[in-house]
Amino acid sequence: MHNKAGLLFREYMLVGGMPKAVSKYLESGKSFHAADVEKRDILVTYRNDIGKIASSYRTKVLSVFDQIPAFLSQHEKRVRLKSIEGGEGIDYEETFFWLSDSMIVNECFNSTDPNVGLSLNEDRTYIKCYLCDTGLLISHTFDESQLAEENLYLKILKNRLSVNKGMFFENAVAQCLTAGGHKLYYYNHYNETLHRNDMEIDFLISEGSKISGKLNAIEVKSSKNYTTTSLSAFLNRYGRKRIKNAYVIHPKSYQEANGIIYLPAYMSFCL
Repeated sequence: MHNKAGLLFREYMLVGGMPKAVSKYLESGKSFHAADVEKRDILVTYRNDIGKIASSYRTKVLSVFDQIPAFLSQHEKRVRLKSIEGGEGIDYEETFFWLSDSMIVNECFNSTDPNVGLSLNEDRTYIKCYLCDTGLLISHTFDESQLAEENLYLKILKNRLSVNKGMFFENAVAQCLTAGGHKLYYYNHYNETLHRNDMEIDFLISEGSKISGKLNAIEVKSSKNYTTTSLSAFLNRYGRKRIKNAYVIHPKSYQEANGIIYLPAYMSFCL
């Protein structure tokens, strides 16, 4: 059952949830290519809609929209707003908000002090940007010629093609959390001695109780071999007074160990 559910989750990531793409996929006898054609039409529609906005924003919005796969493929998926093609931070901040308000992307903000009221410690200098639908992200990531062959989709489905699966899994989890009503935050800690980030938590979400004021910390792992160094360090730093649950979302089955709950990716919607 676990293997079947995992396969269905990967199938969902490839097709996505856009109604026309799902309909074409089913009507064509589960042809990934037929669904891909529909998804590319949707992406063209997004670009056409962007082309209708004020000229002062148009170029910047298109630039960010086109770079979403590149942002997510980086080891550190966060984007420093002022670093985008030399643009001013405030301009690009508004650009991201336009894409979010249009329900094209899901934004994830940096929380500098993970505590009750995440928005009170929100740092908008850096932002992570996820596409609203993971199926669209896959079509947006690859050139049309790269995914023209049905076999390529099948290889991705069965984990037989070397691609950056991490960005797709993380995007799917962001999609699930957003659908569950969560505003997305992440956390990273910069080590002044090492001159690098030595701790990053993919997602922080409110536990839901204003009385307890606790958070849930989430790390996403796309492979079966991984470490939980950042999550363990985060728990040691802030403890259970702030953190209610620590989750690792991974391809393996459900388990609990050392104070961490390990969830298979297809259970992301339960959070």
